Amino acid sequence: MSNVSYYTPEGLKKLKDELAHLEQVERPRVSQEIADARDKGDLSENAEYHAAKEEQSLLETKIAKLKNVVANARIIDESQLDTSKILIHSIVKIKNSANGMEFSYTLVADSESDVRNGKLSVNSPIGKGLLGKEVGDVAEIQVPNGMMTFEILEITR
Repeated sequence: MSNVSYYTPEGLKKLKDELAHLEQVERPRVSQEIADARDKGDLSENAEYHAAKEEQSLLETKIAKLKNVVANARIIDESQLDTSKILIHSIVKIKNSANGMEFSYTLVADSESDVRNGKLSVNSPIGKGLLGKEVGDVAEIQVPNGMMTFEILEITR
Protein backbone atom coordinates (compact mmCIF):
# COMPACT_ATOMS: atom_id res chain seq x y z
CA MET A 1 0.00 0.00 0.00
CA SER A 2 1.42 3.35 -0.98
CA ASN A 3 1.37 6.40 1.23
CA VAL A 4 1.58 9.63 -0.72
CA SER A 5 3.61 12.27 1.12
CA TYR A 6 3.93 15.92 0.20
CA TYR A 7 7.29 17.67 0.14
CA THR A 8 8.90 20.96 -0.60
CA PRO A 9 11.26 20.87 -3.58
CA GLU A 10 14.19 21.08 -1.12
CA GLY A 11 12.84 18.19 0.97
CA LEU A 12 12.40 15.94 -2.06
CA LYS A 13 15.88 16.83 -3.31
CA LYS A 14 17.30 15.86 0.10
CA LEU A 15 15.57 12.47 -0.10
CA LYS A 16 16.84 11.85 -3.63
CA ASP A 17 20.38 12.88 -2.63
CA GLU A 18 20.31 10.47 0.31
CA LEU A 19 19.09 7.66 -1.96
CA ALA A 20 21.84 8.39 -4.51
CA HIS A 21 24.47 8.38 -1.73
CA LEU A 22 23.27 5.02 -0.42
CA GLU A 23 23.22 3.47 -3.89
CA GLN A 24 26.41 4.99 -5.30
CA VAL A 25 28.67 5.21 -2.22
CA GLU A 26 27.47 2.96 0.57
CA ARG A 27 26.41 -0.04 -1.57
CA PRO A 28 29.81 -0.35 -3.32
CA ARG A 29 31.62 0.12 0.02
CA VAL A 30 29.68 -2.71 1.65
CA SER A 31 30.16 -4.93 -1.41
CA GLN A 32 33.90 -4.32 -1.17
CA GLU A 33 33.87 -5.20 2.54
CA ILE A 34 32.14 -8.49 1.72
CA ALA A 35 34.68 -9.25 -1.01
CA ASP A 36 37.59 -8.44 1.31
CA ALA A 37 36.17 -10.63 4.06
CA ARG A 38 35.50 -13.46 1.59
CA ASP A 39 39.15 -13.40 0.54
CA LYS A 40 40.20 -14.19 4.11
CA GLY A 41 39.09 -17.79 3.87
CA ASP A 42 36.63 -19.92 5.84
CA LEU A 43 33.28 -18.07 5.78
CA SER A 44 31.66 -20.14 8.52
CA GLU A 45 33.91 -18.60 11.18
CA ASN A 46 34.54 -15.23 9.54
CA ALA A 47 32.94 -12.53 11.74
CA GLU A 48 33.90 -9.74 9.31
CA TYR A 49 32.04 -11.51 6.50
CA HIS A 50 28.90 -12.04 8.59
CA ALA A 51 28.96 -8.43 9.84
CA ALA A 52 29.34 -7.12 6.29
CA LYS A 53 26.47 -9.32 5.06
CA GLU A 54 24.27 -8.04 7.90
CA GLU A 55 25.20 -4.44 7.03
CA GLN A 56 24.37 -5.16 3.38
CA SER A 57 20.95 -6.52 4.36
CA LEU A 58 20.15 -3.43 6.46
CA LEU A 59 21.40 -1.12 3.71
CA GLU A 60 19.27 -2.81 1.04
CA THR A 61 16.21 -2.55 3.29
CA LYS A 62 16.86 1.16 3.83
CA ILE A 63 17.32 1.71 0.08
CA ALA A 64 14.06 -0.11 -0.71
CA LYS A 65 12.12 1.94 1.84
CA LEU A 66 13.62 5.20 0.60
CA LYS A 67 12.81 4.28 -3.03
CA ASN A 68 9.21 3.70 -1.99
CA VAL A 69 9.07 7.09 -0.23
CA VAL A 70 10.55 8.87 -3.27
CA ALA A 71 8.18 7.04 -5.62
CA ASN A 72 5.18 8.21 -3.58
CA ALA A 73 6.46 11.74 -2.97
CA ARG A 74 4.61 14.69 -4.41
CA ILE A 75 5.61 18.34 -4.54
CA ILE A 76 2.85 20.72 -3.54
CA ASP A 77 2.03 23.65 -5.79
CA GLU A 78 1.67 26.12 -2.94
CA SER A 79 0.05 28.72 -5.20
CA GLN A 80 -3.02 26.46 -5.46
CA LEU A 81 -3.49 26.02 -1.69
CA ASP A 82 -6.23 27.64 0.35
CA THR A 83 -4.45 30.15 2.58
CA SER A 84 -7.39 30.57 4.93
CA LYS A 85 -6.82 27.15 6.55
CA ILE A 86 -3.80 25.40 8.01
CA LEU A 87 -2.53 22.79 5.54
CA ILE A 88 0.78 21.07 4.93
CA HIS A 89 3.47 23.70 4.19
CA SER A 90 1.50 26.40 6.00
CA ILE A 91 3.52 28.70 8.20
CA VAL A 92 1.42 29.14 11.29
CA LYS A 93 1.83 31.44 14.26
CA ILE A 94 0.17 30.07 17.40
CA LYS A 95 -0.16 31.19 21.00
CA ASN A 96 -0.10 28.76 23.91
CA SER A 97 -3.15 29.67 25.99
CA ALA A 98 -1.60 28.35 29.22
CA ASN A 99 1.55 30.48 29.27
CA GLY A 100 0.98 33.07 26.53
CA MET A 101 4.08 32.04 24.57
CA GLU A 102 3.93 32.46 20.80
CA PHE A 103 5.46 30.02 18.34
CA SER A 104 5.81 29.93 14.58
CA TYR A 105 5.97 26.60 12.75
CA THR A 106 5.97 25.37 9.19
CA LEU A 107 3.97 22.14 8.82
CA VAL A 108 5.98 19.64 6.79
CA ALA A 109 6.20 15.93 5.96
CA ASP A 110 7.70 13.57 8.56
CA SER A 111 11.10 13.36 6.88
CA GLU A 112 11.46 17.17 6.82
CA SER A 113 10.49 17.61 10.47
CA ASP A 114 12.96 19.66 12.53
CA VAL A 115 11.32 21.33 15.53
CA ARG A 116 14.45 23.28 16.46
CA ASN A 117 14.26 25.00 13.08
CA GLY A 118 10.51 25.54 13.22
CA LYS A 119 9.49 22.60 11.02
CA LEU A 120 6.72 20.55 12.61
CA SER A 121 5.48 17.23 11.18
CA VAL A 122 1.85 17.20 10.08
CA ASN A 123 1.66 13.74 11.69
CA SER A 124 2.77 14.95 15.13
CA PRO A 125 0.00 15.46 17.71
CA ILE A 126 0.25 19.25 17.45
CA GLY A 127 0.51 19.13 13.64
CA LYS A 128 -2.60 16.96 13.38
CA GLY A 129 -4.45 19.20 15.81
CA LEU A 130 -3.68 22.33 13.79
CA LEU A 131 -4.65 21.00 10.35
CA GLY A 132 -7.79 22.61 8.98
CA LYS A 133 -7.92 25.38 11.59
CA GLU A 134 -8.32 29.04 10.61
CA VAL A 135 -7.06 32.32 12.09
CA GLY A 136 -8.88 32.99 15.35
CA ASP A 137 -9.70 29.32 15.97
CA VAL A 138 -8.69 27.67 19.22
CA ALA A 139 -7.13 24.21 18.91
CA GLU A 140 -7.37 21.86 21.87
CA ILE A 141 -4.75 19.20 21.29
CA GLN A 142 -4.08 16.03 23.24
CA VAL A 143 -0.30 15.62 23.63
CA PRO A 144 1.62 13.05 25.69
CA ASN A 145 1.77 15.46 28.67
CA GLY A 146 -1.96 16.22 28.61
CA MET A 147 -4.24 18.70 26.87
CA MET A 148 -2.80 21.87 25.32
CA THR A 149 -4.74 24.81 23.92
CA PHE A 150 -3.44 27.05 21.15
CA GLU A 151 -4.93 30.13 19.53
CA ILE A 152 -4.26 30.45 15.80
CA LEU A 153 -2.83 33.94 15.26
CA GLU A 154 -1.63 33.91 11.65
CA ILE A 155 -1.38 31.62 8.60
CA THR A 156 1.00 32.31 5.71
CA ARG A 157 2.73 30.33 2.97
